[in-house]
Amino acid sequence: MTDTLRAALARVASELGAGDAEFVLERPRDAGHGDLATNLAMVLTKRLKQNPRTLAEQIIAALTLPGGVISKTEIAGPGFINFWLAEDQLAAAHRDILAAGARYGRSAEGTGRRVNVEFVSANPTGPLHVGHGRGAALGDGIAALLDWTGHDVVREFYVNDAGVQIDRLAQSLWARVQQAVGRAAEIPEGGYHGEYLAENAAQVLAREGRAFADLPDDEGIARCRALALVLQREEQDRDLADFGVRFDVMSSEQTIYDRGLIGHALELLAARGLTYEKDGALWLRTTDFGDDQDRVLRKQDGSYTYFVPDIAYHVGKHERGFDAAIDVWGADHHGYIPRMRAALAALGYPPAWFDVELVQLVRVVRGGEEVKMSKRSGQFVTLRELMDDVGVDAARYFFLMRPGRSQLDFDVDLARKQSDENPVFYVQMAHARLSGIFRTAERAPDGITGALDVAALAAPQDAELLKLLPVFPEIVSKAAREREPHRITTYLHDLASVVHGWYHHTRTVGAPEGPATEQARLLLARAARIVLANALTLLGLTAPDRM
Repeated sequence: MTDTLRAALARVASELGAGDAEFVLERPRDAGHGDLATNLAMVLTKRLKQNPRTLAEQIIAALTLPGGVISKTEIAGPGFINFWLAEDQLAAAHRDILAAGARYGRSAEGTGRRVNVEFVSANPTGPLHVGHGRGAALGDGIAALLDWTGHDVVREFYVNDAGVQIDRLAQSLWARVQQAVGRAAEIPEGGYHGEYLAENAAQVLAREGRAFADLPDDEGIARCRALALVLQREEQDRDLADFGVRFDVMSSEQTIYDRGLIGHALELLAARGLTYEKDGALWLRTTDFGDDQDRVLRKQDGSYTYFVPDIAYHVGKHERGFDAAIDVWGADHHGYIPRMRAALAALGYPPAWFDVELVQLVRVVRGGEEVKMSKRSGQFVTLRELMDDVGVDAARYFFLMRPGRSQLDFDVDLARKQSDENPVFYVQMAHARLSGIFRTAERAPDGITGALDVAALAAPQDAELLKLLPVFPEIVSKAAREREPHRITTYLHDLASVVHGWYHHTRTVGAPEGPATEQARLLLARAARIVLANALTLLGLTAPDRM
């Protein structure tokens, strides 16, 4: 439905001499403004240098659509064009929902494009915190949206298992092992103090035996390095799996060094004449590509800056044949983006190949007060603690209610409420209520078939629900293009609100309007249940039949 209208509007824009135009076609907030509205006239006014209302009249006059799609058009405000859908189109849209079922909302617009989405990528130096959880939800949501729109998506986790922080982790664990056998030992400066390392020390001694603590320090620390990485990664994997997040590829920073990929990346840059020696260091001319200063690649002591393995890692992504690479980073990496873009531009990669979605920190609030840390981590609230407290569905939904770039206060008390005040409860209850209608009717949802008689749906709440359901594919498409999963939670809340209003103001089983209305409402309830379930599933949430 929206695809047909969007394509027709794009044709008109081209015929008017505007070429490809980026315009919005969406459901107006106010139902009195129609079922769909576009800003196309206002988009074209700059290109065509005409009054937007005059352009709107030209667009309407040139618009050609199959019969039974639009019943009425109207120009509003500075040049918006509002559309009212015909009953035949609404019935056809309903038929599409039932026919597609669990696939409704999916499209093929991204077919043929391979996209790498790299997210979480937490240092293996401790448990995942709530910020990692938000990044996991956002990255998984973006990957799901791309998958729903036909892209070939690879979810990737990059393990920072090389460098100074891993040395400090190994030294910290060795100190904890010594403490566990009753010896005095200090956590090194810059080391890790959380109780999780005391737990890890107990696991190491249980696995390796008491004699492990008697190894020479150098050998013990070396073995603690490998053991700490295994134990931390195992815990992170468990937490992410329980959070509903899976990865197709796990990449290792250490492997980049071991396989000689550092040298390969430097050779590529040197071949393009973009590196130079200065003051005993090797530099990259990133200022030629928009950076505010050139960057050091190899320091005077011969060691590489952390910039180098990052470049090599992205070279590897490009050579694996991805058409686009999307990284989800913490907001504290904002200043690193221009540097990375400059390096990839230096390699000749197109600007659109690499993009970064930033995730702001999460402030966990309980009883109106910020929760600053947990005993186990010693520094932060862990993702595991949050999942255990509020549940996976609430955690994922709350993380996705706002754009990743926006600050988020996670209200634990609200997330635990079993009431309409809790947004995820409110949405899931809408699905449960629809499921309850079929239990009352003593009929399975899939058993309700046939064509929808739109004329039998006389209540305004019927029309409101019927018109909102076909908007879902357009919401998915736009959310994928903008990489904004919060558009799905916004739609879910709007749809749940309409479902609850419809449920309270109309009667389905034994409808007073008669059997035709009962059948029509059962069909409408089935379609609404499909769309709610699909939107929840897309975000990795459950769609309960009872609550």
